[in-house]
Parts: sequence; C-alpha cells; structure tokens
Amino acid sequence: MIKLLTLLVLVMAVVTIWRIIRVLELVRDLRGDEEAITDKDNRTNGKLSLWFIVLGFAGMIYFTLDAKKYLLPVAASKHGALTDSFLNMNFALIIVVFFITQFLLFYYAWKYKHKKGKKAYFYPDNHKLEFIWTVIPAVVLMGLIVYGLKLWINITAPAPAEAMVIEVYGKQFDWSVRYSGADNKLGHSNFKLITDDNPLGVDAKDASSEDDKTARELHIPVGSIINFKFHSRDVIHSAYFPHLRAQMNCVPGMTTEFTLEPTITTDSMRLITGNPKFDYVLLCNKICGVAHYNMKLKLVIESADDFKKWYKEQSYVFAKPQAAPVVEPAGMSDTAKVAKTESEPAKVVAAR
Repeated sequence: MIKLLTLLVLVMAVVTIWRIIRVLELVRDLRGDEEAITDKDNRTNGKLSLWFIVLGFAGMIYFTLDAKKYLLPVAASKHGALTDSFLNMNFALIIVVFFITQFLLFYYAWKYKHKKGKKAYFYPDNHKLEFIWTVIPAVVLMGLIVYGLKLWINITAPAPAEAMVIEVYGKQFDWSVRYSGADNKLGHSNFKLITDDNPLGVDAKDASSEDDKTARELHIPVGSIINFKFHSRDVIHSAYFPHLRAQMNCVPGMTTEFTLEPTITTDSMRLITGNPKFDYVLLCNKICGVAHYNMKLKLVIESADDFKKWYKEQSYVFAKPQAAPVVEPAGMSDTAKVAKTESEPAKVVAAR
C-alpha cells in the first residue's frame, strides 16, 4: 500500500510540474515575450546530456547486477547450459551496442550544441559508411542465427535408443508420471479406457504395459538421457522445467516429446543455491484454467543408486504377473509330481 501511495505522489508531482510549466508558457505568450535561447543555455543542456548518460549507465549497471538475485540458478541439464551460454552471448552483444550507441547519442548532443553564427555542415550521405554499418550487423546476425539453428537441431534430435522413456501426463490441474519399465516401452493408452482405476487410460492388452509404473513425483537419475513423452487429457498444458531450461506443450490427441540429460542433483543444487529446502519443480506454463497456478509437480534429480531404490517402491499400472500355484490331486506320488511339473508349464495369471 505504501508503494502504491508513493507512486501516486510521484505521478501527481510530475503532473503538477508540467502544469506549472504550461502556465508559465501561457503567461509569456500573453505578455508577448519572445523566447530567447542563449549559448549559455545550449552549453548547460549539453553538459546535462553528459551527466544524464553517466548517471543512466551507472543506474543500469547497478540495477542489472542487483536483479541477479531474482534469476534462476545455473542450468541443471546439458542443453540448458548451452542455451544459457547462447543467451549470454546475445546479451553481451546487445550491451556492447547499447553502450556505444547511447554514449555517442548524448556525446554528440554536447559536442555539436548550437552556437550563434555557426552553420551546420551539410552531410547528406556516405555510401562507404552505410555499407559498413549495414554489412557488420548483417554478418553478426547471420552468425547468431546459424549457431542458434545448430543448437536447436542438437536439442531436438531424436532420442538415442538407450534413453529412458518417461510419460508426463497433464490434466486439470495436476501431473501424473508413468515409467516405461524394464522393456523401456510405454504401453499404449487411449482416452476411452480412462477409469477411476486407470486414470491414464493405459491399454491392459498391450504387453508393454505390464511393467509400466506410475508415480506422483518425478524422479530421474543424474547423467542419464531421458526421453519425455507428453500427453494431455483435456486442454493444452505446457510442461515447463525452469531449472532444466526445457518446455514442451502437452496437446490433447497428440504425443509431443523432448530429450534431455540432467547434470546436477537436487542435493548439489541445494549447495549451489545455499537453500537447504530447494526443490526442482515441473510447472504448467499455459493458463489452463482457474487452478492453473497450482499445477506443479516435484522433480528430484538423484544418483542412479538412489533412483533404483525409489523406483522399486513405486506401484505398477497393473498388478505384475505372477505364477499361479500348482494344485496337485490328492494321493499323487512324488514321481508323478515331478513328471507333471516338467510336462505342464505353470499358468500365469495377470491381474489387471
């Protein structure tokens, strides 16, 4: 509330000053006074231009450095580090150009201030200068575009065969996760198969679904290549991993995907940030409804051993197949039992 009142006071002060200046101009017009700008006025304005750019540069540098505390920590994925590096390269070029152009703008306002009796030099064009300042930016921009496309192709390349396949399933207003199991293949799913017991609509007839597991948290092992496949039940969601610098839309009726490799565990990032309560998070970056703000999922990046321990505790989408006990007729001899066991395979009951 105090900030709002302060802002209103500043706005009213500016409006008041502007109105006073306007009144003085009207008084001058009524008196018939002529506006006379002297060389002293021009020198003053020229010096003020220099002070303005000096103070402006100082303020920009201070506020830019101060804003670092609001930025995300270092990228926790391999391609995230590459995109951050590319972004920093762009910022560096923009800052250099900004300092040069703004300094020259205000420096020339001071250097070429008006003086009585001095005539401006007529300089309509310079083809060589125009060629230079056209070609140099064009070459720099082409280099950035080519490098950016190369980086994009690298990020969006097809996942390698050994990549761990994980489904991220979005619906209003939460996320579900399904792991592909030992065969590294997700069982087929269909929205027509969705029930209270099968919220992801996984096809029980697909053999690939027998070892699929679901979880309410997303755990991934550090240093492993992960191929995320995204689905949505209702509206367009956007799976956003801010600390991994990754995002992908989840579109109903479509499968979207991207591949990444996490490089920093949750425990290591807590040390980097100095925050013992730090957690990675998966957010929805599309305004998908009234509870959009609450659509988030905890992400844990951990060692391979810790991931294996956690994974064993997760439940299968369907009950894992187990061998049914063999019912033996009464009075069967030991020899007959052995013969029966060798001749008849055990029945498998897959509870789904």
